[in-house]
Amino acid sequence: MSNTDRYRTARDQLVDLITDYDKAVATFQWPELTGQFNWATDWFDVVAGRSRSGGSVSYSNHRTALWIVEQDGTEQKVTFAQMARRSDQVATWLRGLGVGKGDRVILMLGNQVELWESMLAVAKLGAVILPTTAALGPDDIADRLARGGAHFVIANASDTGKFDGLDAQFTGVTVGGSVPGWHAYADAETSEPAGSFDPGTAVEDPLLVYFTSGTTSHPKLVQHSQVSYPVGHLSTMAWIGVRPGDVHLAISSPGWAKHAWSCFFAPWIAEATIFVYNYTRFDATALLEQIRRADVSTFCAPPTVWRMLIQAELGERPSELREILGAGEPLNPDVIAQVQRAWGLTIRDGFGQTETTLQIGNTPGQPVKAGSMGRPMPGVPVVLIDPVTGGAADEGEICLDLCASPLNLMTGYVDDEQRNAHVMRDGYYHTGDVASRDEDGYITYIGRTDDVFKSSDYKVSPFELESVLIEHPAVVEAAVVPQPDDLRLSVPKAYVTLAEGWAPDADTAREILQYSREHLAPYLKVRRVEFAELPKTISGKIRRVDLRRREEEAHRTGAPLPAEYRYEELL
Repeated sequence: MSNTDRYRTARDQLVDLITDYDKAVATFQWPELTGQFNWATDWFDVVAGRSRSGGSVSYSNHRTALWIVEQDGTEQKVTFAQMARRSDQVATWLRGLGVGKGDRVILMLGNQVELWESMLAVAKLGAVILPTTAALGPDDIADRLARGGAHFVIANASDTGKFDGLDAQFTGVTVGGSVPGWHAYADAETSEPAGSFDPGTAVEDPLLVYFTSGTTSHPKLVQHSQVSYPVGHLSTMAWIGVRPGDVHLAISSPGWAKHAWSCFFAPWIAEATIFVYNYTRFDATALLEQIRRADVSTFCAPPTVWRMLIQAELGERPSELREILGAGEPLNPDVIAQVQRAWGLTIRDGFGQTETTLQIGNTPGQPVKAGSMGRPMPGVPVVLIDPVTGGAADEGEICLDLCASPLNLMTGYVDDEQRNAHVMRDGYYHTGDVASRDEDGYITYIGRTDDVFKSSDYKVSPFELESVLIEHPAVVEAAVVPQPDDLRLSVPKAYVTLAEGWAPDADTAREILQYSREHLAPYLKVRRVEFAELPKTISGKIRRVDLRRREEEAHRTGAPLPAEYRYEELL
């Protein structure tokens, strides 16, 4: 049996079994791929019906692989056959520019056809994809080039100016225009696709290098192999519940791992259509219209989008919509309840990292417990480790048991042996996230190990408090951090971004603090409120570490925080 056959067998098994969680966990095994494997040639091209007869190559699968709709209504549909042929052309052309096995290639592109073509093309050459968001500035780009070791860049013409003046040697390819010193991507259209690509990539060879978003430290370089994401995302496909022939929509920005999760690997593993709706300004009504028009079957969006959708008129459930999911951060139970009432569908949560694929999830057809991320995915050896005893516990750090050889785990951080040793210590991969497990095996997120703090000897989970605060109509976003306190060690303080129409004054602060008092245990109630725009990473994740430092500095110096409102002064 070939590696492709083993891969398809495992895929089909999960598609068939995932609605029976217990059976899936008991019977699923990762496919044992040996020797050489390349997802682009050994899976995607096979799905596309690529074949060779004599000196000509043909592609027979004319189902839609990618469907992109712009805000002005223009759209592009690309079949699997067209995508395979076009990526063959791009790979042939890039090889002529010197791209070869092991070379790292920065892709700084938006949700455009060239992004998917390039990812496949780079993979077909055995080169390494280094996805990069266009939101980066010159300093971050210089860091990507230096630490990422990239010698090739594919970027839109409008972004090439960010590379001017950088002390780096690279070959540049520009999309959508002519730029002096850069090669024009459009030239690939005249390339005659080469014969079958044989990149010679072993299963352990690198395929992707991702920079993390850097919520608590300098961005890390995460490396994935030819199997850790391409095969590991069988878990993500299973969580989504996407099936052959489906239309899948995920709200995600290129450059970050979640885009590869839900806009590349998982849907194409399932042989589904990737649907993309590009907008410059979010419009809930327009998005819902597209979901209905495209007959979207499975839909994944971050909590921010779900909160905006419930503020609009959800209307009746889109006729073909079967599975809905939240990702990026834990979902507030009230949001789940409102969508359930409107559509009769439950938003299912899950947990994973750039370093892994989906680890924990509420799988299709299974009961969902409010606030829980679900249960370990089939094949993923999740264990909660008590940080004091180092043993398994019902509450502790989410870890993966390395003795079980988790296939969906990164190969490691690039050129960072000290960090690798730390996260892989004691026979476990340590996620840095804390959770609890109930008697049914459901896991509930508590917070990052760096974010959980103590107040009057009680452990406080910022997420638990934030979930309550965000239910108040004045609160759009909230970040809870410890404010040092000489008596209680620390007290919970909330930084709040207000909804439109609410004034950042004492009356609003009093109402939010009162709401906290009524809906939280006495030892958890928020005692300080400050209205502010929250510091975030480029990918949109809140940097609580910056807020904690601000509080620690104010306490150390005794400097007052004039914009702060205090519980004891208002209530």
